[in-house]
This record gives sequence, C-alpha cells and structure tokens, in this order.
Amino acid sequence: MPDYASDVLVSAEWVEDHIEEFESDDSDYRLVEVNSPESPDSDFPSRYDEGHIPGAIGMQWDEDLSDATERDILKKEDFEQVVGEAGISEDSTVVFYGDGWIPNWFALFAYWEFKYYGHEDARVLNGGKDYWVENSHELTNEEPDHPAVEYHARGPFEGIRAYKDEVDKAIESGLPLVDVRSPEEFTGEIIAPEGLQETAQRAGHIPGASNIPVAQVLADDGRFKSADELRDLYADHDVDGEESVIAYCRVGERSSIEWFALHELLGFDDVRNYDGSWTEWGNLVRAPIETGEED
Repeated sequence: MPDYASDVLVSAEWVEDHIEEFESDDSDYRLVEVNSPESPDSDFPSRYDEGHIPGAIGMQWDEDLSDATERDILKKEDFEQVVGEAGISEDSTVVFYGDGWIPNWFALFAYWEFKYYGHEDARVLNGGKDYWVENSHELTNEEPDHPAVEYHARGPFEGIRAYKDEVDKAIESGLPLVDVRSPEEFTGEIIAPEGLQETAQRAGHIPGASNIPVAQVLADDGRFKSADELRDLYADHDVDGEESVIAYCRVGERSSIEWFALHELLGFDDVRNYDGSWTEWGNLVRAPIETGEED
C-alpha cells in the first residue's frame, strides 16, 4: 500500500501468512480482536468466543481497555498489566482487528491507546473481521494461552490526545475540528445511535466543526480508501494537514478511525483524538453547541 504515509495496514492475506507466528508462544507477533459493544440491531460476523482468527487474543474495549472507575482509558500501570498478561511485549508486532457496524470499530480505539502508551509496532487488518469472514478466511474457537510477560510502556504521549482545553483553543483559533458522527448526530436530530448507552444531555456539534462521517473514509468492502481519495475528502472540508486537527465522535472510538486515517495513513503531523467527545461536551455546563448542517 505505497500511497499511504506509513506501513500500518496489513491485508487479510498477510495475516493468513503469519498465523503460525500469531499462535506461537514467542511474543514477536500478536493478533488482537477487539469486540464492539452489542446493541439491539447488531449484525456482526461473530463475537470473539463464537469464532475468531486463529491465534487472536480477545479484548473488550470497556472491560479490558477502559478504567473501571473513572471515565478514562486505562492508567499506565493497568495498561502494562493487561498487555503483559496477554503475552504482548514492547517488541511485539501487534495487529488489531474487530467487528462492528463500522469495520474495526473499536479495534482502532485500541490501536490509538497502544500508540498513546508508546507501542512502536502496531498495525491494523484492513477491512477488519467483516472482510476476513466475507472472503472465506478461517475462524476458530480455540483461544491462545500465551505466557505472560513484563511490559513497560514508553508513554503516555499526549500529542495524539485532546482534552477540553485544546478544543476550547481550537474553537477560538478556528483550527479544524472533525466531527466523524452521522449527519443526524451532527445536526442534533439525535443524540446517539440507537441502542448505545453512552449519551449526553444535549444534541448538536462543537461550533465550527466539519462533519465527515466515518463511513466516508472506507470503501464499500470496509477497507480504507486510497490516500488520494482521503486527501480529497478532507480537502473538501479545508483539512489539509497544515494546521492542528482534532477529531471527535461520541466516546472517542469512531474518531480514532479518522485519527488513524489523518495521522497514520496521510501523515498529517498534529492530529489529536478527543476521546471525551460528545458524551463530555454535550454534558458540560455552558459548553457552546451548534445545531443544524455545516456552514
């Protein structure tokens, strides 16, 4: 995939060629399936325990990658413990994939969290589990039992994460804000997709934000569009990488997909994921909110 800025996407064929390494007790290669939360209209290929790629470790974004008490990702020491117990070392090539009504829905959130804590060799299965299943690749119910290792995170690296203060400054300075939610969420017609628990008191969008729904960065088969197509898509909204960019959604999971497209695939230097997203902003007292379509 030479048109991308970095070699972080892998094909289904590449994963298939490395199954033995993923299954091995040697920690050089690790494969991680990250399940999305189920909702009443879920139509996923399978949950992890119903069938996964051979050698894959199963993780849940809320149980394994989120703090149990605070609204936050894992603390550094908890991240190190979870990752080490899964048999992942600092030197592992870790490939993420997942299910969801958006391919790799929470897998890209896991990728972003790993990069936040400084994991160097992280990659993503292009197209996710849907693409793997639709192209008749193998699934198994066997769960790997990789030996635990000591894991020492290099991060956190705050340069890829945005907080409310950075969003305030972006509004004041007119810097690009990319709202990756559906048009109905952006305009304020709905607060959150049906069936999802995390919500807010108010609907709408952050003032000045552009609406680039996450589905627009993917082709019909769930794989990422080419670099040229992505550049044209963002350029239509005056996002060209010349300025700092903040992406947000509802809880930071969909925006991690577009953070990945902007930062990893296009190579834009200063891109941050606002993982507080609408469940924070839409609940803040006196936070400015706009409704209606993009200007």
